[in-house]
Amino acid sequence: MTEDVLDMMIGSTVKAADPKAAREAFEKAQQHERAGERYQAIEHYRRAVELDATKNEYKFRLAFHLDLVGEEHEALALYEEIANNPSPPLNALLNLAVMYEDRGDINRAEKCLRQILDTQPTHPRATLYMKDVLASRNMVYDEEHVRDVAKRNALLDTPVTDFELSVRARNCLKKMQIRTLGDLLKVTEAELLSYKNFGETSLVEIKAMLAAKGLKLGQGLEGTGRIRREVYEELKGKAPEAVLNKPISVLDLSVRARKALQLLNIQTLGDLATRTEAELMGVKNFGATSLMEVKEKLAHHGLQLRTLD
Repeated sequence: MTEDVLDMMIGSTVKAADPKAAREAFEKAQQHERAGERYQAIEHYRRAVELDATKNEYKFRLAFHLDLVGEEHEALALYEEIANNPSPPLNALLNLAVMYEDRGDINRAEKCLRQILDTQPTHPRATLYMKDVLASRNMVYDEEHVRDVAKRNALLDTPVTDFELSVRARNCLKKMQIRTLGDLLKVTEAELLSYKNFGETSLVEIKAMLAAKGLKLGQGLEGTGRIRREVYEELKGKAPEAVLNKPISVLDLSVRARKALQLLNIQTLGDLATRTEAELMGVKNFGATSLMEVKEKLAHHGLQLRTLD
């Protein structure tokens, strides 16, 4: 039974080195290559490598043709063997880089190309391939980033009703218009405790639920702060900054209304104008009467509470 030449392993039949016979096998392989007889060429290139494994030229031609006929694993091993030499041929590094990129091994592909460009900074093919490799790297990073963002957004969009919370905690969050996990991350402990019927037990319960997911209250405040800053910038175009910077004390509010605003850390008229009715109504002991009082006195200064689009 004859053995397929592609199934023969390097060094499997001939052990003794014979440079002269290796050269003859190499030259015969080249004759077959010129005649378009690839498999016969592979057979003789393989024999040349077996007879003299020190010649990178023999290994390169064998690897090149093995790759062309789909024997990628053996071709890759040969190219890697060549690349491990102190001064590997640039073409071997180039082909190895292409194989690495095809396999998605971007780091190794880039390393091979940098070896070439360190020797020949203007090497045209290496320069071109490097652009492709870097583009592939950015694409991988972009895809990973998109996946991470999508995963995080899906988590933040999870309704709070999906979590195992007590009826009281769930009802309180509903009244506060906290519908998703993302909404919950935009409030602080102090703000939660300031809402009606929300006590320490509910707070501990919610904090434990968030901690189990590696999250914490107030984690999403950066986005909320940005929104309030944007609203404040819009207000500056509608009202004098001197008015926006006036302290809350100028409104001469009732004790109940004043304490509610203190709980929300509202210090100026501008701060108050960035808040919504729902935010104020959620504070303990702040009812419709207090809301009407705040709205009327704020209107005397040409301002109003923020409305949601």
